[in-house]
Amino acid sequence: MHTLTTSLTDLERRVLDAVDPQAVVDDLVGMIAVPSVSGADEESEIQHQLAQRVGDLGLDVDLWSMDLPALAAAQAFPGTEADRSEAWGLVATTPGSTGRPALILQGHVDVVPPGARREWSHDPFTPVVGADRVHGRGACDMKAGVAANIAAVAALSGAGIALREPLALHFVIGEEDGGLGAFGTLARGHDGAACLITEPTSGTLTTANAGALTFSVRVPGRATHASTAYEGSSAIDSYVAIHTGLARLQRRRNAIVDPLMQEYLVPYPISVGTLRAGDWASSVPDELVAEGRLGVRLDEDPADARRELEEQVARIAAKHPFLRDHPPVVTWSGGQYASGRSTALDLGGVVRDAHADATRRPRLRERGAPYGSDLRLYEAAGIPTVHYGPGDVRLAHGPRESVAISEVLAVTRTLVLTILRVCGTR
Repeated sequence: MHTLTTSLTDLERRVLDAVDPQAVVDDLVGMIAVPSVSGADEESEIQHQLAQRVGDLGLDVDLWSMDLPALAAAQAFPGTEADRSEAWGLVATTPGSTGRPALILQGHVDVVPPGARREWSHDPFTPVVGADRVHGRGACDMKAGVAANIAAVAALSGAGIALREPLALHFVIGEEDGGLGAFGTLARGHDGAACLITEPTSGTLTTANAGALTFSVRVPGRATHASTAYEGSSAIDSYVAIHTGLARLQRRRNAIVDPLMQEYLVPYPISVGTLRAGDWASSVPDELVAEGRLGVRLDEDPADARRELEEQVARIAAKHPFLRDHPPVVTWSGGQYASGRSTALDLGGVVRDAHADATRRPRLRERGAPYGSDLRLYEAAGIPTVHYGPGDVRLAHGPRESVAISEVLAVTRTLVLTILRVCGTR
């Protein structure tokens, strides 16, 4: 049984009592069942479903088809990794709102692919509900946060509360591959005084994000028959020197770390995710393409981070017997996440107090996160932003992805208090 603190007002207690636990689970289960992988048609499907859901709550809904070519041509376009034929934006605001929303609750509806199905104990898009957990792709990252956003607004509606200042919900696609949805939403003119993104934060308040830049290294070789491999030069063997050099670069880039990132073993990782080389087992490969992710330090210009990696690859090539005359080529594509740091000091304080009041636990600890997010896009648009949401990010993107129902409800209650204290009532 949830026990509330005595610092709550009667109105706050009334709205908290209106939170419907079963509706929260139902919304989450319904969203997980839509396989809205980044770039899939289901990204659009879930946006239309959510538009109906928030419309039924009485919110004013803006559902629009994004102009993908125009967004891609914009100077600050954050990049994408998935091909899309269409993309839909969705913003819901309290009815009759005029002026700038006092608060935005934001969440992304796209998820990463499930990976090898054999690693899952069940179909990743058939949600499994246990005693206090919901399992499935997207449960943690971050459909639980989206469900909490909806549940908080539903509680306000159920309690008959009219807010003094406007509230907005932003539902975005494409967060997992760069931030297209947030970028397009901001480009449409949707603004706010502050933003709370309900990404999984493992019981903390996240106020900074490292960046992440997708890169490719094309390593040349010289093909020949495998029986006389010494007459050629294997692109795989040459890449080994580059891979070792990237590990050295990672150590250098993590020698000095911002206090918000010190709890992480490697705050700014360099990780190679794919390797493609060769086209015949008995031929020496004449090319290897490595694709990976370069972590960006807090407050670092992404151009400086790119230059460091390019210079490291060039130094390695200059000392290599084959690569010095056949230099590898570094290119940058896909998601390009700059780092971000929150300026939402006031909102952060409200959320920390609301969490303590709603859960009877200590105020939230502040930290940074070693991955990119939409925070940096909202901050760049002049909207102070923090992260606080249900789930343990260590379960995200894996076959054990799940979220505790009790945690989703605790976040929902915290959101209710946050909304009331930021937006006020009439």
